[in-house]
Amino acid sequence: MTAFQHLHQSTGRIIVKDGEPYRFFGGTAYLGLLDNPEYIELYKKGIDIYGLNNGTSRSNNVQLGIYDDAEVTLAERFGFSAAGLLSSGYLAAQVAVRTLSIGREVLYAPDAHPALWLDSMLSDRRSFEDWRDTTIAYINSSQQTNFLIVSNTLDNLAPSYYDFKPFVELCDPAKQLFFILDDSHGIGITRRDAISVDLEFIHNKPNIGVLLVASLAKGMGTDAGVVMGEREVIEQIRRHPMFRGASPPSPAGIYALVNGIEFYQDAFSQLHHNILFFSALMKEDNGLSSIPAFPVFTSSDAHLYRNFLHRSVLISSFPYPLPDSPLLNRVVISALHEEEDLSYLAEAYLSKK
Repeated sequence: MTAFQHLHQSTGRIIVKDGEPYRFFGGTAYLGLLDNPEYIELYKKGIDIYGLNNGTSRSNNVQLGIYDDAEVTLAERFGFSAAGLLSSGYLAAQVAVRTLSIGREVLYAPDAHPALWLDSMLSDRRSFEDWRDTTIAYINSSQQTNFLIVSNTLDNLAPSYYDFKPFVELCDPAKQLFFILDDSHGIGITRRDAISVDLEFIHNKPNIGVLLVASLAKGMGTDAGVVMGEREVIEQIRRHPMFRGASPPSPAGIYALVNGIEFYQDAFSQLHHNILFFSALMKEDNGLSSIPAFPVFTSSDAHLYRNFLHRSVLISSFPYPLPDSPLLNRVVISALHEEEDLSYLAEAYLSKK
């Protein structure tokens, strides 16, 4: 098997190994901003303005204004009262859980990202739906009144969307529920300028709160993490020593994020064109699992990776959910792909059947 571990190139549309080009359908750069020449030039302009990085914490008496500007922009763009930026999605998740777990019983959904865990990750093989229904029954019967529910917004590996509405419909309204939802794979991807989960279900529910956390390093092409929610909750997080003491993300990257909206809009349109184009090429019952508006198609066929490799197609392939589990193959469409790439991918897949 050809190894692709020590590359010195961008993981864009084409990856070259030993002189041979492979069409790359993997990773998480759904919008393709990591290899967009115009977006890269915008990032370089940010370097010219702000330098390579910011060597001060957010509690320092000397501050760059781009962070405050970006937090206002992100909150407005994605429909929240306030936002806070951190250097990574991992740090955003950690400061969120450590801040909001105080005084609450913490309940983790299956496959919640390891960045969300306070301690060692627990194995839960239940489906999200089974876990949700059992958890609702537990909350209703518990003497505890304050709960922190920690979950991804979607399963990007199966893939599947999660439905949180039963928590509102079935939980005792006397119980206080607070959700930390990780939308790293959905923010700005499944819906234009929006998160992947519709929070309308908590509207006018005084006993329910939500904080959204996300890595922006995936679809949004920015090495940073974000927390978004009600202003008082964000201010609480801002007071946490992890937020105050941590170095912020690269100001040049944040400059590109704030000023690159036109590149995002074009990439979003191209991505969803590509999803529909590829889906139309595939036969029904083709063995790939997918969900609407999400650019990931998965298969449990253990031979798929090698079959594709023989056709100079490179996909993501790894054991899931445990190191000794069968291979899960993840075929990822991005905004970088051209129709010819997608036609080639569909033909390569269907010809093996």
